[in-house]
Amino acid sequence: MSIAVTPFLRNVLFADALVSGAAGIVMILGASLLAPLLELPAQLLFWAGMVLVPFVAMLVAIARRATVSRLLMIDIIAINALWVVGSFGLLVSGIVQPNVLGIAFVIVQALTVAVFAELQFVGIRRAAAAAA
Repeated sequence: MSIAVTPFLRNVLFADALVSGAAGIVMILGASLLAPLLELPAQLLFWAGMVLVPFVAMLVAIARRATVSRLLMIDIIAINALWVVGSFGLLVSGIVQPNVLGIAFVIVQALTVAVFAELQFVGIRRAAAAAA
């Protein structure tokens, strides 16, 4: 089943792409500078940023469509939810030992991703309601 990419949903997808893209660029290009500041491994920051590159491309491509599969939107929400769970899981796992600034960095980006997931959920519900 397809849903319309409403202006609200389009804006949320573009905003997610913009924020994720900016975070990805900062983590990719600034990994070696951020690592000692946050006490997070530079490789973790770099590869987390690299993972965002195809995700951002996908968000932009979907935002430009007139319609999108409801299942694809659910997948995007699930990816965002997994990022949030993974971020908090990383902090409690003991695998990394970031300082207070590093913990704040991980929490803030996870909460930002959670907000985008919620807004995307609202967007698909609104699109479905408008179609009914």
